[in-house]
Amino acid sequence: MQINDKETMSTSKQTGNATGTWTYARPALALHWILAVSLTGMVALGWFMISIEDDPGSDWYFNLHKSIGISIFLLVLLRIVWRLTHRPEPLPSFVPAWQIKLSSVTQMLLYTCMIVLPVAGFIGARYSKDGIALFGVALPTAVPNHDLAELFFSVHGVTAWILVGLVALHVAGALKHLLIDRDGVFQRMWR
Repeated sequence: MQINDKETMSTSKQTGNATGTWTYARPALALHWILAVSLTGMVALGWFMISIEDDPGSDWYFNLHKSIGISIFLLVLLRIVWRLTHRPEPLPSFVPAWQIKLSSVTQMLLYTCMIVLPVAGFIGARYSKDGIALFGVALPTAVPNHDLAELFFSVHGVTAWILVGLVALHVAGALKHLLIDRDGVFQRMWR
């Protein structure tokens, strides 16, 4: 087995599970867990914002959501660059082919959502009357267009729900490997 020098290999002699095989490198682990927590928080903040949308002072939450969203988008881009330049080893051969395929499709869709979600939100905000302020610094806006802004905000909202579903599937798969299969696959992303 050839291993990227950025990945680590333990010397366990267990067989029949992933213990003893490579784990993700520290930057990949850090980006995974930072994004997991950040995206969860952003979805919660988004739902909260919608519930107080017409209340006085709600603009502060919307501006915070936009600023954090842009920051998370930059981390997503960094994660994609890392992933493209540090290809992970495939899942162990004992993992059924259908699970490997489902894992691959889910990860591709997760990355797609992590790109579409902030881009749609950003474009919608650019066409809204409020525009975008990145931690208080106003960014260039487009001529306000309510219909276009609402179209992109709809894409943003639908993508958020798709992301939630995909994350639930991803977590279910991880917990299956940890609690039912006990095959060490979960430990690849956990130290």
